[in-house]
Amino acid sequence: MKTFPLLALLAMALGGVARAAPPAPAEVEQALKQRFFDAARAGDLPALRAFIGAGYPLDLRAEKGYTALILAAYHGHGDAVQALMAGGADPCAKDDRGNVALTGAIFKGELAIAKTLVGAPCQVDQRNKAGQTPAMYAALFQRTEILAALREKGADMQATDAAGNTPLSLGAAH
Repeated sequence: MKTFPLLALLAMALGGVARAAPPAPAEVEQALKQRFFDAARAGDLPALRAFIGAGYPLDLRAEKGYTALILAAYHGHGDAVQALMAGGADPCAKDDRGNVALTGAIFKGELAIAKTLVGAPCQVDQRNKAGQTPAMYAALFQRTEILAALREKGADMQATDAAGNTPLSLGAAH
């Protein structure tokens, strides 16, 4: 890692608080991690760019297995999603329930972000732990444009989840 960006990250994470003694390594690590995930949730591009420039591990996991990319997509920060992907964040990484950034964007109705993530080099029929695919989410939440993009990319419209649902049956239910 580069020294200057790392020092800037440290100052940013610790809030510039004057201290009698240097912080413990575990405190620094936790502060940096918290600041990184807060930046992803808030779409704080300057902070995210500082983390990316410092070589910070972009696929680090937060609570419930969320990555910064998953958090940025879920919270509707398209510029942050693009910056993280350009910096090397894995768009195919799954959280603890097996969901990816794309399923979060579909769920929240973040269609521009979902379009970006459909173009990522991920398996089109990635399944979460309930056996659901992004196409199932798109059908269930009536995201027809995203469903069409997934179909065009080769999504299996006959795939079934643990409850026997398919993208076609979920779309027809509305």
